[in-house]
Amino acid sequence: MRLKASYKPMEITLIKKDKTRTDLKRDLKLSPSTLAKMSKGENVALSVIISICEYLECKIEDVVELIEDKEKDSQ
Repeated sequence: MRLKASYKPMEITLIKKDKTRTDLKRDLKLSPSTLAKMSKGENVALSVIISICEYLECKIEDVVELIEDKEKDSQ
């Protein structure tokens, strides 16, 4: 079984904290490509995830979770 990152928890946390992806981009100076990677469930640097956790004052599991990568399993 292969795992991949899912950033759905971050979307929920952003809503709870009344923040947007634009706030992340502006306040943390995240590049558009980093946010695009997150939208696609691609890996981003742990330092970015830590920065998001600090900014949102939350735990890592409130930003990212590991889910089964069904696409890779079928190949």
